[in-house]
Amino acid sequence: MRFKDVFSIIGPVMVGPSSSHTAGAARIGRVARHLLGKQPEEAVITFYGSFAATYQGHGTDRAIVGGLLDYTTDDSRIPTALLRAEEAGMTVRFEEGRGGMRHPNTARIEVTCDGGQTKLSIIGISIGGGNIEIQEIDDFNIKLTGIYPTLVIRHFDLPGVIAGITRELSTHGVNIAHMSVDRKSRNGLAMTVVELDGHADESAIQHLQEMESLKWIGRVDLSEPSAVSN
Repeated sequence: MRFKDVFSIIGPVMVGPSSSHTAGAARIGRVARHLLGKQPEEAVITFYGSFAATYQGHGTDRAIVGGLLDYTTDDSRIPTALLRAEEAGMTVRFEEGRGGMRHPNTARIEVTCDGGQTKLSIIGISIGGGNIEIQEIDDFNIKLTGIYPTLVIRHFDLPGVIAGITRELSTHGVNIAHMSVDRKSRNGLAMTVVELDGHADESAIQHLQEMESLKWIGRVDLSEPSAVSN
């Protein structure tokens, strides 16, 4: 892998014991929280491989729930995240997945809110040093690292949509670091993930939302401080 900064080498500032099993897990959970846009009411977390074998001993369960509570990797509340989630009204269930894992440290998170009206699922892997890769969102195969401010855009697969997205970001002076696209079928639903060198301001988001072909925009920024106070 290419190193983006010094933390890619020495690992993040974190609550231990493991950058892969704790810090990476917290970031995967936090991506789900940011995409949902609020605290989940229910979460089903399925661990695969090494995660499934060690999640209680390494604190992966507490870390990933801490992420769902929007805790950063160095948040001192991570060790008590299961209790805090219960106090906050979040129901959490853990499962151990079997077979078909893409990486030894894989987690699938299914979250719901608004009485079950809003649902989201992601599959993420912890690749070491606190680094992660989200490989799937709502059954779309994409790539999201959490290193950059990111827009996740669900839209119809029509000519000019992606050009319109990139044009709008360019107009607002935002450079694209990486982009991935997946679609269900030709002219069907598609998802575009755009990792940015800077933040897209509210004006850019508003103009994107005005595009007829767009259905939903989610935002992820793991550099932001936790929105949840002590």
